[in-house]
Amino acid sequence: MPTRPEFVKFLSKGTYGSVDLVKYIRSDDGSSPLYAALKTADCENSYYLQREALILSKLKGCRNIVQCYGNYDLDEDFDDNGWRIFKMVMEYASEGSLATFMGSYKDGKLPETMIKDFTRMILQGLVSVHNLGYVHCDLKPENLLIFPCGQSYELKIADFGSSTEVGEVADTWESNPPFVGSPIYMSPESVHNGVAEKALDLWSVGCIVLEMYAGEPWSEVEFGDLASVLLSGEAPVIPESVPSDARGFLETCFARNTESRGSALGLLLHRFLCEEDMYGLRRLFASLDG
Repeated sequence: MPTRPEFVKFLSKGTYGSVDLVKYIRSDDGSSPLYAALKTADCENSYYLQREALILSKLKGCRNIVQCYGNYDLDEDFDDNGWRIFKMVMEYASEGSLATFMGSYKDGKLPETMIKDFTRMILQGLVSVHNLGYVHCDLKPENLLIFPCGQSYELKIADFGSSTEVGEVADTWESNPPFVGSPIYMSPESVHNGVAEKALDLWSVGCIVLEMYAGEPWSEVEFGDLASVLLSGEAPVIPESVPSDARGFLETCFARNTESRGSALGLLLHRFLCEEDMYGLRRLFASLDG
């Protein structure tokens, strides 16, 4: 970055750090300032920020993945109290997270066309993550960022601090390991053994799609009962108001047999998301495979 960032406002605080909106004056030629999201972690949590930077460096330029500015090395600094901190500069999503975005709609429910578009974008991002050999492990609306794109919006997956290589035991659920992810978005196998497999993310996708249609999943279950409910073989209730094609998609995401959930690329071919323009679909999958 050409100048030291100027603080604009606080954006959010997560488990492993905080995010501020900052402004960079790029030059003296009158060009507009660059707004960016500055993610900061203390020494104790710098490991997670370093892991995120490493994964994002491998996903540089990938579709529907939030991007970093610079060379992906963490910057070191000191806070106002003299404590050592680590920073990473990322692109700024002016529309905020999907959670914030949904809050601007009546009852938090999005139009069906938008739900389909956002679902495609999540899965397109997951194809890149899974092809790299990682599981995100914490997909939820707060970790999906919305960017304006002409008259529409673009969604990108963010927050890879919890991401884990396929087959490894994840270490980042917020309480009572070996659970993986955020409670209402976690899968049954997370409760069993905490091993990160790609199907874990697909269950979370189902929870997110359900939330865009009908509100937060598991709203009828007490937090303390959630693990036992998952262990008993239950899945989130899908209201009758959800269209049949979307219901079929959700039932695939919520399959108890993880192999039956298929893959992120396979879910893009589900009738819920398929376009009539098959030529356009073939071009999409060719770009994702590449």
